[in-house]
Amino acid sequence: MSRPRPPPPHRLRPALAAALAAALVAAVAAAAEPRSPSATSPGAIETPRRLHAISMHGRPLEPEGFPHFRYADPAAPKGGRVTLGVSGSFDSLNPLIVRGVAAAGVREFVLESLMARGLDEPFTLYGLLAESVEVPDDRSSITFNIDPRARFSDRKPVTADDVIFSFEVLRERGRPNYRTYYKKVERAERLDGARVRFVFRPEPRDGGARDAFDREMPLIMGLMPVLPRHAFDAETFERTSLEPFPGSGPYTFGRIDRGRAITYERDPEYWGRDLAVNRGRFNFDEVRYDYYRDASSMIEDFRTGHIALRPEEDPARWAEGYKVPALADGRILKREIDVAVPAGMTALAMNRRRPLFADPRVRQALILLFDFEFINKSLYFGLFKRTASFFERSALSSVGRPADAREETLLAPYRAELKPEVLAGTHRPPASDGSGQNRDNWRRAFALLQAAGYEQRQGRLVEASTGKPFTFEILANSTAHPRLLASFTADLARLGITARVRVVDSAQYQGRLNTYDYDMIQASWPSSLSPGNEQLFRWSRRAAATEGTYNFAGVDSAAADAMIAAMLQAEGA
Repeated sequence: MSRPRPPPPHRLRPALAAALAAALVAAVAAAAEPRSPSATSPGAIETPRRLHAISMHGRPLEPEGFPHFRYADPAAPKGGRVTLGVSGSFDSLNPLIVRGVAAAGVREFVLESLMARGLDEPFTLYGLLAESVEVPDDRSSITFNIDPRARFSDRKPVTADDVIFSFEVLRERGRPNYRTYYKKVERAERLDGARVRFVFRPEPRDGGARDAFDREMPLIMGLMPVLPRHAFDAETFERTSLEPFPGSGPYTFGRIDRGRAITYERDPEYWGRDLAVNRGRFNFDEVRYDYYRDASSMIEDFRTGHIALRPEEDPARWAEGYKVPALADGRILKREIDVAVPAGMTALAMNRRRPLFADPRVRQALILLFDFEFINKSLYFGLFKRTASFFERSALSSVGRPADAREETLLAPYRAELKPEVLAGTHRPPASDGSGQNRDNWRRAFALLQAAGYEQRQGRLVEASTGKPFTFEILANSTAHPRLLASFTADLARLGITARVRVVDSAQYQGRLNTYDYDMIQASWPSSLSPGNEQLFRWSRRAAATEGTYNFAGVDSAAADAMIAAMLQAEGA
């Protein structure tokens, strides 16, 4: 596979405020240079040339007429079946709504978007349902020209009406990320049966500068899943259902065993099988997902060969859990895969919506009580690395980089929110000596808790004014690290804090996540070389107040909002 081209240094460094533990990050950086005024007035429509691809920054890697992606083998054999394992259960086939738990694979194999990602580039899209696009220089709009060959699996053509229906139903009834993104569209225009234009709203800018457009929005619309208008009712779209529907993707629904298994069957008449973005891909005749209530059963099925592929996230299990005959004789292959994208973050998220975690001194105390060095050494063979930035392992990270003049200017109105060490690039999570006797950090944590109004009474930490015990619940599902949570709660108990770990099934877990009905959870946020509108969904004030977002910690920061806005309007370094 070709590796992504590295981004230029300091291309984008958005400010993101997070207060999380485990692999904790408190990341604040800044954005890029201001864009120069466009010759096009806001909302004006140009008639640019047709493009086969569009990039967030720079030029697409693949030229017009390219034969296939460099990481795909067009001569790969087709046939057979692959079985994959999933933890939990499912009760819906619709991955685009908040309600229910959708079956794995629907978005990847059944539904298609207007354009397809190039996976060896930071953020570039190539034609899929839309054979070409038209975008003015100021990115105030995008026009999609639908491929006349595009068909749903019931052989009905994909039309402009399907695209506009998908946009409208997702904007009004889809998951919060779709509602957030698509509200930036001022209007959708049906130009003819195969052409659709989306015109965007200009975004206000600070300091009296001219309004600009969110430069990622043309790509966001290119990734919009397209639904068959004739198969969905907008009024009932938000209801969970296991009724199969036609999609335009390479697979159709096969056997569905509610909550237990789902099979996808390759469509021999798939309209897009010869497109450059698809050659060498989607080779199995069947893709099956089997669901497991607990990880031990799934691992055992992998060891016996029932499951074909398993990504392992537990370093201890990676080191010791696969010492079976199948590994020795070559039936199991262990491979470490080198990746070239930011590491993202896995963390224990404290829900700031809860009064218990509203005081930053309390959150900082709990961070001090998380003994990463001891946990990593004793439980995970020292294979984990502590996260110090949301963009760990990339040029986008603020770690070790003091804010430059432009970043200082952007952040000046929000200095009261920010830690000086973050701006100086010296911020690091607290560390211990790894002995398991985290005494210095315990003392610092206790001092913070006392300052926040807590005291010890008969070995319990209580609120001094009310006598209410300091106690909370860590909500977990079967994919959590139970030994990590047990070690953390034991350290909390030494200061008189009672933390209970509650493990629930996947449906209940997802429902409580959607409504933020938890004190603390273990959460993960993947990252990319091209951060964009997803940051609104994770860190913005609006997301904090909207159900179903990934703002699990309840971050409510004017600085975060301002830096995300600056990032979305940035054109380059």
